[in-house]
Amino acid sequence: MSLVLDSAAQDLLFREARTANSFSDEPVTEEQVQAIYDLVKYGPTAFNQTPLRITLVRSPEARERLVKHMAAGNDAKTATAPLVAILAADNEFHEELPHLLPHFPQAKDAFFSERPVREQSALLNAALQAAYFIIGIRAAGLAAGPMTGADFAGIQKEFLDADHTPLMVVNIGKPGTEGTFPRSPRLEFDQVITTV
Repeated sequence: MSLVLDSAAQDLLFREARTANSFSDEPVTEEQVQAIYDLVKYGPTAFNQTPLRITLVRSPEARERLVKHMAAGNDAKTATAPLVAILAADNEFHEELPHLLPHFPQAKDAFFSERPVREQSALLNAALQAAYFIIGIRAAGLAAGPMTGADFAGIQKEFLDADHTPLMVVNIGKPGTEGTFPRSPRLEFDQVITTV
């Protein structure tokens, strides 16, 4: 059975898309980032919560502050990517639920009054949103280089606050001509899917 999404779009988003380790010098504009967000904000989350927070690192000074927290191997590509985003989970996302879930505004207090519950939910749902964001980057004809090799305690102290938990750093831009590794294997359908 074929998918509704045409083959070219499937290639753009999945089959031909690759994690970029180098980028061209072409800038990533605010308009592109706005278009990406305006698309991916519709991805589903529990209770329609929106815990993902994105910090765009554009200035040379901010880039220098970020690069010092990146692991060896991630520092050089972060220093040269056209745009870098810090993706974090807002552990106080529940404050927006009365607006985001108008048919059930009491969800804020009924389910998320305790910080540990919020942190767990924020982590899961911001990770979902981060995946949507990466697919949105691909939909814009750009490449993403998501990384978790970093000093996240340092990144939190440098760019965020105690209510925001960093999840990953994503380099964004048009892919360069170097640094793309051969496609790694994937598990097959029967290795992943169980029917009961």
